[in-house]
Amino acid sequence: MSDSEGRRVALLREALPYIQKFKGKIFVIKLSGKVTENLEILHTLMEEVALFYQVGFRVVIIHGGGRQLSEIAEKMGVEQTIINGRRVTDSDTLDLAKMVFMGKINTEILSTLRSYGIRAVGLSGLAGNIVRAKRRDEVAVTDRETGKERIVDYGHVGDIVDIDDHLLQVLLREEYVPVLSSLGADDEGNVFNINADTIAAEIAVSLQAEKLLLLSDVDGIYRDFNDKSSTISKLNFDEAVELYDSKGVGVGMLPKLYAIIGLLRRGVHATHILNGTRTNVLLQEIFTKDGSGTMITNE
Repeated sequence: MSDSEGRRVALLREALPYIQKFKGKIFVIKLSGKVTENLEILHTLMEEVALFYQVGFRVVIIHGGGRQLSEIAEKMGVEQTIINGRRVTDSDTLDLAKMVFMGKINTEILSTLRSYGIRAVGLSGLAGNIVRAKRRDEVAVTDRETGKERIVDYGHVGDIVDIDDHLLQVLLREEYVPVLSSLGADDEGNVFNINADTIAAEIAVSLQAEKLLLLSDVDGIYRDFNDKSSTISKLNFDEAVELYDSKGVGVGMLPKLYAIIGLLRRGVHATHILNGTRTNVLLQEIFTKDGSGTMITNE
């Protein structure tokens, strides 16, 4: 046996217990715009998703697309207002979001999955009333640049009221991969732009997912954001709470850590923060002992 064949056999042996453990379990995978904008990266990730599918994992994909939306808005001359990292969605921006999220990005993910023989279905939160939302109330916001407080109307931005996962359950039962863009609506049919991380989190809770995988261009949770070697590989629930209370991570990581702790309390078994721009990131995280990012479990 050659060295390369030996390495493949070793990898298969390491992966086998994880395949047996997670067969039939639900994985919710959230892709950021930073991941989906590069088609080469997207193909690599969807090839890994295809392997999950083939070994019996049930997968739901949620995607954002903020970066692509900003690029299209600039080309179309639609001015964008971003306040403390959150987009104000006026009527023109909402029209572009519909085009970009359900059009360009969703279609590219579906076509890539199809190239790997995966039966995928493109959806938004409006399909089957999956995401029921309400228009976000005006809020008082302190501008980070000026330090002044003002009242902000985020426009056609929604907050989730309820998740109806019936359609997702039907698709998963029939071995389809739902691919959901980050749009939702209220009972009157008003459409809202909704944060994709929030949708992914709420769907993971509703489906009682085994894992929520958050893919962006960040390696995981850092003890020191300026030191990329300080990535924390694994935390259990109590350790995560202790770390949050001690503020032992960078300020920018605290809100994400707080949100993850809440997800674990609500029934998600594990949340992973991964750098989706890296090759084999999903396979390494799920099928090897060392992993590739940060895993926080409810153990």
